Amino acid sequence: MFILPAIDIHKGQCVRLTQGDYATAQQVAEDPLTTAKSFEAAGARWIHMVDLDGAKEGKPVNSAIYTAVAKHTSLKVELGGGIRNMETIGAYLDMGISRVILGSAALKNPQLVKDAVAKFGSEAIAVGIDAKNGMVATEGWLETSDVRDVDLAKEMIAVGVRYFIVTDIAKDGTLTGVNTQQLAMLARETAGQCNLIASGGVHTIEDIVACKQLGLYGTICGKSIYQGTLSLRDALNVAHEDMGGAF
Repeated sequence: MFILPAIDIHKGQCVRLTQGDYATAQQVAEDPLTTAKSFEAAGARWIHMVDLDGAKEGKPVNSAIYTAVAKHTSLKVELGGGIRNMETIGAYLDMGISRVILGSAALKNPQLVKDAVAKFGSEAIAVGIDAKNGMVATEGWLETSDVRDVDLAKEMIAVGVRYFIVTDIAKDGTLTGVNTQQLAMLARETAGQCNLIASGGVHTIEDIVACKQLGLYGTICGKSIYQGTLSLRDALNVAHEDMGGAF
């Protein structure tokens, strides 16, 4: 299983939110690149980055920060937030981003996801499934749809998507543990068809163990690392990143 330490950017700063609420933004590190290099030094191979301003505005806002991490570290960058068209996807991939995340676009413009997978390949495209009580949320989590998370996953698998970032918004940034019930259901319903990456609620090493036992491809760790309730090195040791790049 892969461990993806997270850096979310809001107004150029490294922040973490609680339950997707921008009003709760709390700076957790001084410099994004320095922070990314510390993750690299700990042994991480991937980093999960989110353009929070981009997610709200529907267009890239902090692009230079992400491309600097891709250029000046060996980390593979997984990036989401404000990616709504083929031009933005192509530009980010050309700038060294390894995998882009389509969130709101997956629900509101599924043709974009289909076209993106066809043009750029399934390794370069992930879909973010952000849910409140099992229902998909969009637009930086500011809107909730009437679509179930598992139904969106199956629809996206049908058009070629193989990577999903699954977030329980109620858990995100709360340090209350991952939603194993949601993750187990999605793992069961999509078994052998895709790679699931858990996000939201990671608190201690027990959460890493739980995600690994569910057979997940990856787990994203944010606030737990910054607040010291989880050691990135310990998480990497438990995860044993031996699954390779595809399922």
